[in-house]
Amino acid sequence: MSSTELPETIAAAVAPRVSPVRVAEGETLRSVTLPGLSLTVRGRPATRTGAPPALYVHGLGGSSQNWSALMPLLADLVDGEAVDLPGFGDSPPPDDGNYSVTGHARAVIRLLDAGGRGPVHLFGNSLGGSVATRVAAARPDLVRTLTLVSPALPEIRVQRTAVPTALLALPGAAGLFGRMTREWTAEQRTRGVMALCYGDPSMVTDDELREAVEEMERRLQLPYFWDAMARSARGIVNAYTLSGQHALWRQAERVLAPTLLVYGGRDQLVSYRMARKAAVAFRDSRLLTLPDAGHVAMMEYPREVARAARELIAHINNTANTAEIDTADNTDRS
Repeated sequence: MSSTELPETIAAAVAPRVSPVRVAEGETLRSVTLPGLSLTVRGRPATRTGAPPALYVHGLGGSSQNWSALMPLLADLVDGEAVDLPGFGDSPPPDDGNYSVTGHARAVIRLLDAGGRGPVHLFGNSLGGSVATRVAAARPDLVRTLTLVSPALPEIRVQRTAVPTALLALPGAAGLFGRMTREWTAEQRTRGVMALCYGDPSMVTDDELREAVEEMERRLQLPYFWDAMARSARGIVNAYTLSGQHALWRQAERVLAPTLLVYGGRDQLVSYRMARKAAVAFRDSRLLTLPDAGHVAMMEYPREVARAARELIAHINNTANTAEIDTADNTDRS
C-alpha cells in the first residue's frame, strides 16, 4: 500500500481540515503536546479504580483504532490508552521528521514519562512490536509486561507477500506506486490492506468495512500520510540492518518484562516460523499461536488475545502478591 511520496516541506505542513477520527462508545480522545511532538491518545478508562495502566502501540499504516476491539475486553483489568504514533492516525508528523523505530520508541517513552504512567502493560503490533521491544529494552522501569502481536523483528528470509511493503523504503518507489494506483478508490485500497493483513478478510463485518473505508478516506486527505508510511517503512528496514547492542534481536534478549508473543498462522507480513525464535529470544516469554489469524490478531481474534493477556497479567499479580506475603512473613519472624 503506497502513494506519492511528498517533499519534506509539504509533508511537514499543517494538516488540512479533514473529517474527525472515529471514537467508539466508551472511548476518549485527547492530545498530548510535547516539545517538537504532538500525540493523539485514545483512552479506554478502566471499569474499576486502581487498575494499572496499559499502553497500546499500532503498526505501520495503522492507528490507535486498531486496538478498539481489544481494549474493552481488558477494561476491568487495566486502564488502557492507545497512542497514534507520529504521522499516523490523528497525530501530526514530528517536527524533526524522525520516523525511525528509535524515533517512534522515543516518542512512546516521552509520552510515558510526561504522563507518569509507568510502569505499564505495554502492547505492540507489527512496527509497534519493534517499537515496544526497544522501549522495554531501553527503559525497563516503564514496562510491567510486554505483549507483542506479530512483532516486526528481523527475518533472514522475508516472505514474498511482505516484499511490496518493504519496497516502500526505496526512494521513489512510493511515488511510482502512487502514480500506478491513482485511480484506486478508498474502498479498493481498504480491501487490499485487509486482504494482506487478515487471515480471512471475509470475517470483516459490513460495519467494520464501512468504518475502515471512512478512515482511509480521511487519511488520503492528509498531505503527510504517505510520506509517514514510506519513512516508517524505511525505518523498519534500517532497524533490521543494525548490529551490536542496537540490533532488535539483541534488544529482545535484554527485555526483563514477562512477555506474551502472539503469532498468526496466515500472517503474510511476519512469518509464523519466527514464533519459535522469538520465544527463545525473550527470556521470560509465553507463546500464543493462532493458526487462522493473519497480521492483526488483536482485531481478528480479540477474545483469544485478551484471554492470553489476562493470564499473563494475572500471573504477574499473583507473583507480586506472593512476594508481598513472603516479605511480610520475614518481617514478622524478625
